[in-house]
Amino acid sequence: MARHTAPALAFALLSVLLVPALGAQGTAKPPAAKPAAAAQAGWTNLFDGKTLNGWRGYKKPDAKESRWAVEDGMLTLPKNDGKDTRGARDIISTGTYDQFELEWEWKIALAGNSGMKYFVLEDMDSAIGHEYQLIDDERHPDAKVGPKRQTSALYDVLPAANRPLKPAGEWNTSRIVVRGTTVEHWLNGTKVLTYELGSPALKAAVAESKFKDVARFGTPQKGHILVQDHGDQVWFKSIRIRPLTGGATTAPAAKTGGR
Repeated sequence: MARHTAPALAFALLSVLLVPALGAQGTAKPPAAKPAAAAQAGWTNLFDGKTLNGWRGYKKPDAKESRWAVEDGMLTLPKNDGKDTRGARDIISTGTYDQFELEWEWKIALAGNSGMKYFVLEDMDSAIGHEYQLIDDERHPDAKVGPKRQTSALYDVLPAANRPLKPAGEWNTSRIVVRGTTVEHWLNGTKVLTYELGSPALKAAVAESKFKDVARFGTPQKGHILVQDHGDQVWFKSIRIRPLTGGATTAPAAKTGGR
């Protein structure tokens, strides 16, 4: 009996020691979540996903006269006549920006047209600013005019190149970076256009565009961000911005899934 009792006793003692340890592993709490990376990096949400707070009409105190609405966490508007109202139904950010990084997600309806403008000043009847074109390249007639009027171009001034564009009805991610006099347009993680404010090349391009008589166009300035109502259905989400003061531009992390 003595020979069999010792191993049994040892096994019992080992079980007593192991069970609490294993139980502790099973009930251990996960580490506390870290603050959102966006907040850590200095990003500010221009669109909160619930309201039009932070936006107002062009030359208006609020956005009540616009057609913009929030549906299912997206900033959107219904299809209308497809005509540009030159700012009458556009909305602009309440804040103004000169050196910044702007990023947003968007999708356009079939044959739709819209735009994201920056450097918008309320100094003219029309809402004039630099426009990152958002359009259905395959179906909208304005895109057929040429590359300067296609998605991610500096509208009517400079074309974008090597664009990894997703078609109408699918989500795209766009980005504008203004650092010093250098401006970049990005599309779905790829830099598709770079230009220099005030440069001879940009001045020459502006001189051949519809903005040739706008003296300030193509120069450094501090202005509003504008979302364009061109009469077509479009959806936006995750519109965010952060100020920049200098240094190198970094490529965004890969993601899956106007006028």
